[in-house]
Amino acid sequence: MSKFAELGLEDNLLKAIEDMGFTSPSEVQEKAIPVLLEKDTDMVSLAQTGTGKTAAFGFPMLQKIDVGSLTTQGLILSPTRELCLQITNEIKSYGKYCKGLNVVAVYGGASISDQARDIKKGAQIIVATPGRMKDMIGRRMIDISKIEYCVLDEADEMLNMGFYEDITEILSYSPDDKSTWLFSATMPREVSNIAKKFMYDPVEITVGGKNMGAENVSHEYYLVNARDRYNALKRLADANPSIFSVIFCRTKRDTQKVAELLIEDGYSAAALHGDLSQNQRDLVMKSFRNRQIQMLVATDVAARGIDVDDITHVINYQLSDEIETYTHRSGRTGRAGKTGISIVIASKSESRKIHAIEKIIQKKFILKEVPSGMEICEVQLFHLANKIKQTEINHDIDAYLPNINEVLEEFSKEELIKKVFSVEFTRFYNYYKKAKDLNVSAGDMSEGSKDTVRYFINIGGKDDFDWMSLKDFLKEMLHLGQDDLYKVDVKESFSFFNTDKKHQELVMDFFKDFELEGRRVSVEISKDTGRGKRGGRDRGGSRRGFKSRGGERRGSGDRSDNRRSSGSGGDRRDNRRGGGSGDDRRGVGRSDRAGSDRARGDSGNSGFKGRSRRSSDKPSGKGTGGRRRRD
Repeated sequence: MSKFAELGLEDNLLKAIEDMGFTSPSEVQEKAIPVLLEKDTDMVSLAQTGTGKTAAFGFPMLQKIDVGSLTTQGLILSPTRELCLQITNEIKSYGKYCKGLNVVAVYGGASISDQARDIKKGAQIIVATPGRMKDMIGRRMIDISKIEYCVLDEADEMLNMGFYEDITEILSYSPDDKSTWLFSATMPREVSNIAKKFMYDPVEITVGGKNMGAENVSHEYYLVNARDRYNALKRLADANPSIFSVIFCRTKRDTQKVAELLIEDGYSAAALHGDLSQNQRDLVMKSFRNRQIQMLVATDVAARGIDVDDITHVINYQLSDEIETYTHRSGRTGRAGKTGISIVIASKSESRKIHAIEKIIQKKFILKEVPSGMEICEVQLFHLANKIKQTEINHDIDAYLPNINEVLEEFSKEELIKKVFSVEFTRFYNYYKKAKDLNVSAGDMSEGSKDTVRYFINIGGKDDFDWMSLKDFLKEMLHLGQDDLYKVDVKESFSFFNTDKKHQELVMDFFKDFELEGRRVSVEISKDTGRGKRGGRDRGGSRRGFKSRGGERRGSGDRSDNRRSSGSGGDRRDNRRGGGSGDDRRGVGRSDRAGSDRARGDSGNSGFKGRSRRSSDKPSGKGTGGRRRRD
């Protein structure tokens, strides 16, 4: 018997679940579905976005409504057009075997007459944004006087967006004896008030704690001077070739400015804010979902309702004045069992906010240092090496090989490799060779030994490791303590880690003759030491790997961390402050990585088993689990 069947769902819903590949219900589904099926009751469910909330209320509603009737029986209110459409599509998928089911989306920016026509045909379930719903009720295009079930999805978001009065008015047209199901990530006073006003003795379900951050998200912050905030953002992007992120700014103006600067610097970026038309917003979101945009710069309001899988990082370019907003921001990553990283680029004066957020989300932030230029160069070189290794040969090139070989015949294999990699290395080296240290001292908040050694190891995310599982693996193999191994940074095909210098001989000796799944594992001493204080808390075992994906920003010449003098936006392939190749910077350097690298974070998604030639040192452990989003 399916685990979903144990919840009491009917065969037509179970068949749809099977088609979608769901095997086990999420925690919120496991708690909510049986209660909602058993009786008509009001419910307050507190759970992070990405935990399967749509299915938690969607399946019970589908099972309870009468598809043979054309009367509107269910109403789902959501904060944004994007989320409204997503919920509609998911409910339709869940109810694909419910013959006669009609689910209609009601939202602004689309033809109101078309929506009214669809409803008139008979819509058992309406999914709506509050503004358009209120409008259509006022025009008598919608009748909700007989609804039996009302869902307030992302209730805190809706109230934060100023929809309290709209919701109140909408619900005044609904029957008093309906069942109201409220789903929210946090429980601010406003949500509590609306629950008291419109609900009667609701059942409360909590996944995690009230206002807590998502379990799979690690929280990091970087202390810089305010004037260096943008340069720090670029460094983080360049140091992490796998970033697929949302960057939050306070204002529409700052959002547009940061996006333009990123585009000008060769990143695949775009802005999302309230000054864009609905069509522009749709185009931006389509590009982002298709991984054509790697870094989405957004305001809090515009980002509400964004539900995109595999976002690796949320970057708080600026913290919101409302501390609770951080929970919503960070909840954009680490969904459906996957890991994610939430980063704050903070000035020293904002450290108080960091501590305040820690209390709310009940998680500690890890203080890290903005990476150095040489560290970035090293990461990018190894990324290029793996990219070349994984590239499939296009045999259409064969006809040109004789002439190519003739041009290059005087060079040895070693010389050719050096030349190929010098193209990449020189761009980054020239840009970063005189780059200043952007970090602001935080006193004793960070740690690290001067006698530290940083190692390169040729295993990473593709071997099903994330930072935690790799650290555990190395500790077990080397018989080191929790604090003896730190600064574990996992990339897709390689990783870095640090030990104190006294362990150098042990590490190098152990990996002289070691295999993992039949493949030789190589460890080398990295030129960069990991900057001493970077990731200090990892000595205590609480650091997430330093990963981001944004960018192979290309440039050459005497580029510096200071802002370019040229304008922003579009097509600046040939004049980016140092004469770097535009094709390399935008076409090859960034957009060509829209595939497997960008679509995933750096953590693995299955178990691993190591195999050593030393019979006594066989590794054991598991990487992180990866499951597709259920809702």
